Amino acid sequence: MSGRPVARVVSSVLARIGLLVALSTAVAVIGVVVSAVAVGDLTDDFAPAAAANQAVYQDLTDMSAAAESWSSTGLPAAADDYRQATLRLGAHEQEVRSFAAGDKSLETAVERQEGVAELWIDGYAEPRLAAEGGAGVTPREARAGNAAFDAIRSAHQTTTEAFDGRVRSASDGVALRLRGTVLAVVLLAAIAAVVLTRSRRRLLGELSTPFLALEKVVQRMARGDHDIRAAATGPKEVQAVAQALNDLADAQTRARAVEIWIQRELRTLDTAKDDFVANVSHELRTPLTTISGYLELVAEEFEGQMEPRHERMLDATRRNVARLKMLIDDLLTLQRAEGSNQQMEPVDLAALVRDVVMDVKITAARRSIRIGVKTPQVDVSVLADRAMLHRAFLNVVSNAVKFSHDDGIVDVAITTGRGQVEVAVTDRGIGIPAGEIERLGTRFFRASNAVTNEIAGTGLGVRIMQTIVDRHAGAVVIDSEEGVGTTVTVRLPVQAAPPQLSVVTPPAVLSVVSDQPAHEPAP
Repeated sequence: MSGRPVARVVSSVLARIGLLVALSTAVAVIGVVVSAVAVGDLTDDFAPAAAANQAVYQDLTDMSAAAESWSSTGLPAAADDYRQATLRLGAHEQEVRSFAAGDKSLETAVERQEGVAELWIDGYAEPRLAAEGGAGVTPREARAGNAAFDAIRSAHQTTTEAFDGRVRSASDGVALRLRGTVLAVVLLAAIAAVVLTRSRRRLLGELSTPFLALEKVVQRMARGDHDIRAAATGPKEVQAVAQALNDLADAQTRARAVEIWIQRELRTLDTAKDDFVANVSHELRTPLTTISGYLELVAEEFEGQMEPRHERMLDATRRNVARLKMLIDDLLTLQRAEGSNQQMEPVDLAALVRDVVMDVKITAARRSIRIGVKTPQVDVSVLADRAMLHRAFLNVVSNAVKFSHDDGIVDVAITTGRGQVEVAVTDRGIGIPAGEIERLGTRFFRASNAVTNEIAGTGLGVRIMQTIVDRHAGAVVIDSEEGVGTTVTVRLPVQAAPPQLSVVTPPAVLSVVSDQPAHEPAP
């Protein structure tokens, strides 16, 4: 081995790789540029020239029509049209002639087209214009004119085919350049693969082999062979490591006691680490419901016996356990909502909403909050995952109750129309600051006034509801004013919309769920 530095060994390999990358890039760029130039020529030169060639034929056609019109009507406008077409013809012929310069076959076709056009003009068109207008033409003159114009058509067809051949040739050239570019890049990639393989083998030979030899020496030293020494081979850095290792071996006897102590300490640390991981894993597997149950047992067993500060501690613990359980439940629900396993079935939305309201009834009654429900007079069926949709509306109605003032009113209204159903939940609670409405639905986001008022929550309820509604091809609209209240509108497609539902059906009050006497919800 030459003992070159590692940097030099690696640099030579990187230089080869860099050269191949540069060559590949250069070939690709040059190929693309050349192809782009060819395409530009095809677009900027061929297309206008071909259009000018078509314009030549159109000019001759216009001249023919004008000559016929002059012969039959004698109108001055016909003569003027003829002169205008003649002027255009000269310009278009000049453009075609300029493009054809240098292309023998195309020049021949263009010259033939111009020649037959000149014969027709001199032998037929100009004499018609020079004759008295409206005098008509004889059958013989008409046949001669038609024959001359047929020659123009034939010559124009030949010229058009020549243009088409030129375009095809240019297109083939572009395709050939692109294929050549791709082939060159592929060839360079193959060369790069060969170079990388050889470079890898060389790196293994110059770097890996000395390191493996050092590894074996270290292993023998670790087994107690204090006479082993490392050979100073390989790159300079490896040789320096080998020399340092040999110096270490010379001092190994003196350091043996320290080594034994270090090994003993490491074993102790490993044991402590394993015990810690085992204990943490066991505690993480313990259900939170068990913790909650024991807290309840403690509260019942020592009811009336604890000091106020102990009761406050217990209450704080229970609240935090409940909050953690709620957070875990919400995270699991959100995970299920974002999953693809949806059990879709026809669901009576009005019945589902009434069930949701019944679920929230006790919570609302504790704060004397009344929940009014308005549903349409016809059945409303949607295709949905019943459990998921129930959770979505439970989040909406629960939030409406949670953020309402005591003795407040929550309105739930269902309306149908235009193939969809709307469920609007309105409260007259604390509302949402205007600048924070757009952030609703962000994971763990909670409105600032909810945090200030210390209203419990995880910040996932709206996100869960929006995710579930999205999975049901629905939409959510939230309107809110701080200090006034909030309206959450959920729109879902109706499974089967009867004809009479094409116009929005006014809702009818079916029930008012509360512990108070039934009444109409406040508007």
